[in-house]
Amino acid sequence: MQSPLRGSTVPPSRRIPSVPPPIASPSPSGRGWRGLLSRLVAVAALVLAAALVGPAPTAHAAVGLTRVTDFGANPGQLNMYVYRPASLPDRPAVVFALHGCSQNAQLYADNSGLPELADRHKFLVVFAETTNANNMSKCFNWFEPADTRRGQGEAASIGQMAAHTVSAYGADARRTYVTGLSAGGAMTSVMLATYPDVFQAGAVVAGLPYGCANDLVAAGRCMSPGTDLTPAQWAQRVRDAHPSWSGPWPRVAVWHGEKDTTVAPRNADELRDQWTALHGLSQKPSRTSLIGPNSTRHEEYAAADGSVAVEVNRVPDIGHATPVDPGSGPQQCGSTGTVNFQDSLCSSHWIAQFFGLTDPVEESGLPAPAGLTVSDPTDTTLRLSWDPVDGAAGYVVHRDGAPLATVDGTSHTDTGLTAGSSHTYAVAARDADGRTGQLSGVVTARTTGGATACWTATNYAHVQAGRATTGGGYTYAKGSGQNMGLYNIFVTHTLKESPAGYFTLADGTCT
Repeated sequence: MQSPLRGSTVPPSRRIPSVPPPIASPSPSGRGWRGLLSRLVAVAALVLAAALVGPAPTAHAAVGLTRVTDFGANPGQLNMYVYRPASLPDRPAVVFALHGCSQNAQLYADNSGLPELADRHKFLVVFAETTNANNMSKCFNWFEPADTRRGQGEAASIGQMAAHTVSAYGADARRTYVTGLSAGGAMTSVMLATYPDVFQAGAVVAGLPYGCANDLVAAGRCMSPGTDLTPAQWAQRVRDAHPSWSGPWPRVAVWHGEKDTTVAPRNADELRDQWTALHGLSQKPSRTSLIGPNSTRHEEYAAADGSVAVEVNRVPDIGHATPVDPGSGPQQCGSTGTVNFQDSLCSSHWIAQFFGLTDPVEESGLPAPAGLTVSDPTDTTLRLSWDPVDGAAGYVVHRDGAPLATVDGTSHTDTGLTAGSSHTYAVAARDADGRTGQLSGVVTARTTGGATACWTATNYAHVQAGRATTGGGYTYAKGSGQNMGLYNIFVTHTLKESPAGYFTLADGTCT
């Protein structure tokens, strides 16, 4: 890589290094390059040690995972693995699981206990996996704007996995959840903030609030000693992640070891503040109890209808880890073969219970509507129609994996869309008691318009115009997340916009 002072670009890959290049200015203390570089490396070591794997796991049969390679455009370059129990009901729930640093999907599946819970309660588990190509220590990039915005990078890849799981595996779009450890816990916060229309609830294990950091240095401060904002400030960062969202916010469970020296336990309080504020609740718990064999402190924050919108679980005697409790009992699960899975209580059991996966699902028994088609597209509307279902009192239309509207007839016109935008649709019949039946197959449709636009400018100008974002000193095309090189006034690129709001590098090729 050439000197940043010369304004040259980086290699074409969009992926970022784990440690950013030196900043072309002296350190604030005046001690120069060496002092600054040493501090950046120290911070990098802190961030990338978020969930280092310890000794080799205790010998046990590996969980059988299925690799899925065609789930979407995958702008974040993630891997997708599915755990499917031997038997499943129609439209099973699905839990997305995000591993910690230096881990992978297989290790997380083998030790977290989630597959055991999936076998007991009959739901799918999708393990998203990052790689060394994305981050030197295989951390999800929870602190990089190019990966933490709706429609961009790693966040977009996980969103595409969710849509694919509904269409390819028949998963219930109304029962889609996410959980993760450490960097995966922080990425869980990202998914709840950026895709509240997809994930109904999440569980953050040893993680951090959304919007805590936009670069590596800030990430180190967030992890320890932690960043203190008001509940209103934390809530606004989530609202800014999806400004047009007006639906209900996901329910959130927080899990944190009281002896965690990697991600300070105060982050559990900041997460609580963020999500109770979004739900309009007090930061004082409605109920407090002790759960599990180790007397974990369990705090519930109840909504007006009595349901638990937010819960915080403070686990004694463990550090930076997923709490597990090996055994065959009804509340046991997991393995303690590595340092990041510590013997305590089976957090996956309590997380599944919080998600409602241990409860029977009340369904109407109505079949899925057939014949779903989309017609008459305009720049801002799409018209849907489907065949009637005997016994249906109405229908629920889903767009992009979330309920959109309840209608009486067998057609619906979706309005207010963006020109040149693509959407997925499905529909379910609804009986007289308001219970919905099976979800139909998914169809994809695109609005008209959205003609290609080309923009040639410096990286600085692209960012100022909203066509690109920054992170770690680099510039990334909004939408595609492609690395455009250093954020300065010297590097110039042409960006192609198609569809609206989605930009790709098009130097010398944009027409």
